[in-house]
Amino acid sequence: MKQYDANFIFVQTGRDDAWTKTIERMQSEITRIGGTIISTEERGKKTFARIQQKKESGTYLTIRFELDPAKVNELRARYALIEEIFRLQILAVDPIIEAKLAKQAADKKARLEAAATAEA
Repeated sequence: MKQYDANFIFVQTGRDDAWTKTIERMQSEITRIGGTIISTEERGKKTFARIQQKKESGTYLTIRFELDPAKVNELRARYALIEEIFRLQILAVDPIIEAKLAKQAADKKARLEAAATAEA
């Protein structure tokens, strides 16, 4: 099993209950083919840099999951059938880069705390 990030853009999200159903549907597609959901991050509505297909903005969603690498293309094919998805990007998570980013975040937090205690 390998970790992946699925980045979605939706252009017509509607009400909150419809949005939660959309999120659940995206997660159920992953679990249906044997994957496990690690985390879900709603990134909010953002304006596009350029108008695309007469759309000015979209709602972004990122789902981190574990899945067998042989089934990623099957997942992409399943998502291609869902009309609500405007854009989809599935990226493999590199554990080495994730460890470096976590270390950088911890170092930054330690520097900020040290600066705050020095000022006090």
